[in-house]
Amino acid sequence: MGMLEENEYVRIMQKLYGKSLILEDPSDFHPVLHFYLLDALAHIDFTLCMLAYNYMSPRNIMNMEYMRWRLDEERVGERAHFADFINWLKEEHHEKFEELPMLWTGIYDRDDPASYRGFRIVLNPDDRRPIPAEYLSMFIDEFFDRRFLQQLYRESSLARLFDEFVRSRTSA
Repeated sequence: MGMLEENEYVRIMQKLYGKSLILEDPSDFHPVLHFYLLDALAHIDFTLCMLAYNYMSPRNIMNMEYMRWRLDEERVGERAHFADFINWLKEEHHEKFEELPMLWTGIYDRDDPASYRGFRIVLNPDDRRPIPAEYLSMFIDEFFDRRFLQQLYRESSLARLFDEFVRSRTSA
């Protein structure tokens, strides 16, 4: 048996690739929330691939190129307000903040040590062990949760809060 048959991260990757947005209409998602959904999924995928495949596998090389491009895209237009929006939700709309996927609240909350390091998800920078597969599985479940996906639509309360937040920042 090779590494891939034994690797628990491959099982989680199969779970990710088994998911679908077929019951949703992503063209009606709020553009910034949609970007950060795909961004989170890309970081989950990247983390899984780094743990499942050889570092220099074609899969990982292609992922690194794509993730570098996404870094610049985060700073385009209203996307640049996303991290501040998450922290504002924590202060002003805590119930909405608590409903967000744990990966978003962990990565963008300024008080949480979690971050993207070299595009990988790192929950605690002092812990050198790879992120447990169960966490990645839970992140996937949260992003594909029906209630969360409903919050991505342009007319959802979360999308309206984001638009109000951006307006308050850009009109001041």
